[in-house]
Formats: sequence, structure tokens, C-alpha cells
Amino acid sequence: MQYELNNQEEPELTVQNNRVELTGAITGEPVFSHSLESGEGFYELKLSVNRLSGMADIIPVTVPAELIETTDICSGSNMAVRGQIRNYNKIVGDRSKLLLTVFAHEIFTITEPSNNPNSIELTGYICKAPIYRTTPFNREIADLLIAVNRSFNKSDYIPIIAWGKNARFAKNLLVGEKINLSGRVQSREYQKRLDDGTTETRTAYEISINRLSRNNE
Repeated sequence: MQYELNNQEEPELTVQNNRVELTGAITGEPVFSHSLESGEGFYELKLSVNRLSGMADIIPVTVPAELIETTDICSGSNMAVRGQIRNYNKIVGDRSKLLLTVFAHEIFTITEPSNNPNSIELTGYICKAPIYRTTPFNREIADLLIAVNRSFNKSDYIPIIAWGKNARFAKNLLVGEKINLSGRVQSREYQKRLDDGTTETRTAYEISINRLSRNNE
């Protein structure tokens, strides 16, 4: 589903409606991911981005081969990444999984992470009814899924989590409404029960909101 574009200049819209900036340490070496029919290749790496609490989010980053070839990327290096959040389908066994990644437009070495090492700004459309709930400690949470348009009639479908007053606001949003948000990219481990009764530790990626508003353009 492609939601209505209000601006016919798609490249400019893409820049404005989906912006991510991360700084952190590379964990492991870049791994070749895939190539296009044009021959353009892409690598995947993991960036460890610290939170204020001292914990770290381990965020997948997709990097065009041309940036890999011109940047000194190695395990443990402090890097800054600027790009977009995207999703893609990856075949795992006999199933297709929808995965999130930060697609890098720029990546460069830094001496140390910035004071705000993880920021994202998105403009998109609510594409399923928000799910609102409270935790056993009465903390309010709302889960959203938004569609963020990009070039060539494509959209990325991004899971969002809102807390507190943002959750109360989000629960009243309607499918199709256009919203603006800012926050951070986070990783979260969870236990998945498999068909054979065993459990497996998996990692989910989502956007944690710190600001949310309707877009009334």
C-alpha cells in the first residue's frame, strides 16, 4: 500500500520525512548482504549505540559497497551514520521475515559518540489501529505501525512504541492519519516459542517516541 504523496518531488520528500542519525561503535566486521541487478552491492554491519542508562542498542546498518570501500570500517571503530530507517523482506529457511535496518547515506569515523547518539525523525501514515495497554506498574504504552513513503512508489512500514502522554495521544489516532514523530531506534530481545515447544531468543527493532503530533498539512 502506497499512501498519498503530498509532494511530487519524491527525492526531497524522502529526505524530509525519514531521517536517522546514529553514533556508536562497530561490533564485528561488515558482512556482504546482497546486490542489485545493476551490480550495486550492499553490506550489513551492527552499530552499538549507548543509551543514557548505560545500556546499548545494537542496530543493524546497511551500507552501500562504495561507502565501505572509501571508509575505514573495522570492529571497535567509533562511527557516525546518517540515513533512513527502512524495512525489507529476508528469506530465513522457508519463511520471509520483515526486518528493519538503517540505510546509510553517509558513514564516517569519529573520535567519540556525540551527546545525542541516536535520533530519528519520521513523517508517515497510521496504517493499523493503535494498540493501547498498561503495564502491571500502570505505565501506559501504545504500539503503532506507520507507513513512511519513499521514492519509486514504495513505503517502509515502521513499528513504533509510545509511552505515557504520547501513548494517551496515540490511542486516539485513526488509520490513514498523517503524523510527525521524533525519537530513537531501539533494539529489544524477546523469547519466541517455537512449534516444537522450545523457545528462542530473538531481537526486535522499533522506534521509541519522545515527540508525536498530527500533521495537518
